[in-house]
Amino acid sequence: MLKALVWIEFFISFLLITSVLLQHRGTGLGGVFASGSNVYRSKRGIEKILFNATIAFAVILVVSVLLHLFLRLKIQG
Repeated sequence: MLKALVWIEFFISFLLITSVLLQHRGTGLGGVFASGSNVYRSKRGIEKILFNATIAFAVILVVSVLLHLFLRLKIQG
């Protein structure tokens, strides 16, 4: 069971890193030199799906790590 949790944590962490890297910020060095064109806009389409998936991956990873810790302490105790 612990070995499966380690693989799940590895896979979810890979998905989390990938989803964070795929998100488009739109602010780079151009934001330093450009005039104030900061317009609020809502996330739509794939951007919204990727944003929600990133949150879901983070929550799943935290729950998986806490479950792993709980099981390991239960086995040792």
